[in-house]
Formats: sequence, structure tokens, C-alpha cells
Amino acid sequence: MKIQYRRFLTILTLMCSTSVILLGCNNNFSAAMRKVTYPPDFKYVTGQELRSGMDKLAYQLQMLDSAVIDNKQEPTIQQQKVLESLRKIEKIALGLQANEAGSSHPYLQNDMSEFVKTVSRAKTAASFEKPQYYLAGRVSGGCTNCHKINR
Repeated sequence: MKIQYRRFLTILTLMCSTSVILLGCNNNFSAAMRKVTYPPDFKYVTGQELRSGMDKLAYQLQMLDSAVIDNKQEPTIQQQKVLESLRKIEKIALGLQANEAGSSHPYLQNDMSEFVKTVSRAKTAASFEKPQYYLAGRVSGGCTNCHKINR
């Protein structure tokens, strides 16, 4: 009787652990677990959302760099391109920025608000009658610094 009871417990344990492993691989299960384990106002940013936003941000940073470097254009056209890139960068960064409750990505929570401030100051400097692009160059430098530190 003792051997059958142990065998039953062993089989039951294996079945339960296999079920948990299989359910853990399911995104719906993960989402359901987050509802229970995180507070309701917690903003969970999935890896896919983060990569997509970061990809968009990287593309706009390339556009900003090329606009700042390209001084062969009419100065007003160059200024418009720089400002447009900065506006898009700001919009993307605000979408990535963690809300007050926090995020599943602590680097966003800690560093993104400072990045958004830098972008805002760069927009102001680039909108002057005689535009200044120094801070626009610091915008892409901010990405490099954060990624170097947080790797």
C-alpha cells in the first residue's frame, strides 16, 4: 500500500509540474499571472513592445543624425527636418516612458524621463531663429550612454 501511495504522489507531482511548465510557456497564462502578481496600475511593457519602440527610436535617431550633419541643404529645410525628427523621438520616448506605478523595465523608469527632458531642450534650441544643434547631438549620445551603462 505504501509503494502505491508513493507512486501515486510521484505521478501526480510529475503531472502537475509538467502542466505548470506547459502553461508557463503560454502567453495567455503569463498575462493572467501578471494580473494576479502585479498591482492593477502597474504598466507592464512586453519585450516585443519594447523592441518595437526602441527600433522606431533608433530609426528616428538615424534620421536626426543625418539631418544635423547634412549642412548642404537650405538652413530652413535642415531646421524643419531636425525639428520633425525631434518631435517624433519625443513622441516615441513618451510612449516608452514608464508611468508613476513603475514598469517591468527599470531602466526605462530611471532614465527615460531625463532623455525626454534632453529632447525637449534640443527642440527648443533647434527652433531658434539661428538654430543650435548641439543638444540634438546629445540626444543620440543619451541613448549610447544609457545602453552602455545598462548592458
